[in-house]
Amino acid sequence: MSAEPELIFKLNENLVDTNPPPIPKAGAWALLYKATPSSPLLNLAQGVPGAPPPEEFQKRLGEAAALSATTTYGDLRGDKALREGLARDVNSSYGITEGRAVKEEEITLTAGCNLAFYATMVTIAKAGDEVIVPTPWYFNNEMTLHQLGITTVPLVCSAPTFLPSPTLCQSLITPRTRGIILVSPNNPTGAIYPPSLLKEFSELAKKNKLPLILDETYREFIPPSKGRPHDLFADDDWRSYLIQLFSFSKSYAIPGHRLGSIIASLPFQRQIHKTMDCLQICPARPAQLAVTWAIEGTREWRQGVTKELVGRAEVFVKGIEGVEGWEVATVGAYFAYVRHPFEGFTSEQVGQRLAQFAGIIVLPGTFFGPKFDNVEDDRYLRFSIANVSSEVLHLVPVRLTALNKMWDSLPPL
Repeated sequence: MSAEPELIFKLNENLVDTNPPPIPKAGAWALLYKATPSSPLLNLAQGVPGAPPPEEFQKRLGEAAALSATTTYGDLRGDKALREGLARDVNSSYGITEGRAVKEEEITLTAGCNLAFYATMVTIAKAGDEVIVPTPWYFNNEMTLHQLGITTVPLVCSAPTFLPSPTLCQSLITPRTRGIILVSPNNPTGAIYPPSLLKEFSELAKKNKLPLILDETYREFIPPSKGRPHDLFADDDWRSYLIQLFSFSKSYAIPGHRLGSIIASLPFQRQIHKTMDCLQICPARPAQLAVTWAIEGTREWRQGVTKELVGRAEVFVKGIEGVEGWEVATVGAYFAYVRHPFEGFTSEQVGQRLAQFAGIIVLPGTFFGPKFDNVEDDRYLRFSIANVSSEVLHLVPVRLTALNKMWDSLPPL
């Protein structure tokens, strides 16, 4: 292989200094494992749907891609029919009454939720400003902020609940603070923030005249028994502070089609539109057309998926309970945050050994926050439990038990 060329020009230092995507690093650990037909590699690293969407939905996606109408530019806000459909879905899901109801013009569709986040950060902050982000955090959020020269202020969420503290958040607010970010259900911990906690953060945001950016990518996977995700849309003044982000990737099992959304007030949307005209011009149109149908057309299927994933989470938790030293701290339908038993070893060291010697790929807690001052705080790993079957999840405790037994005899790192 020939040597890489040397660039004669300088690159953006903010981008060069941004951490690289971590999932390939975990993937490299998998190459160290000697898989066999009876002991295959278990990939619990990336949060992706475990099965494709219904055949009818896939058929409509294909048909939409074949239409000449979807090859043209569309509305930079996204197609009106899908915005109207999403508005109806959100108003119904959150029980939003007339007068407070989300309108289609208060929605911008984006090429995935990552782009929704990127555009939102460009809109609320500039280089040198600060944004408060609970840690453990979703690593792409921190990467985005670093690229833009925006300071990420960690709001440390303590074990075992990993719920953010409004009181601690208040202490972090400075004249340079431009927003508070929350992700619920959370990635990476899986924790579902109670409506009462989200209400406290909404009051905090209003008190300090800050936007509350609420990423609800996984909202459809909240167990029905827990009720609505929150009542923030019931506030008369939700438009003054709330920015909701959403992704169709997980709920509709179409991550490759890249479709997300931003719900916020018209004054905010007018500024977002400037950003989106530069970043995407318009979202990809075939998926918009198919998802317009899928909001109602796949509802029963989506409810069934949620039920199945909640059941898988229960299987996972029950299995880990039987493994000495391992403990599930928090769990949701997509992710579980698990404490390992090996004192003095970082989550990254355990993650590597877990892949190499037990054949399970997970992501260590070091991927989801700043460096730990104390190795004992770095004892957690993220298991992605939605992309594998219950049968596979039953294998996890067996592998963890085997790792426990061989740990002291393993070669030094």
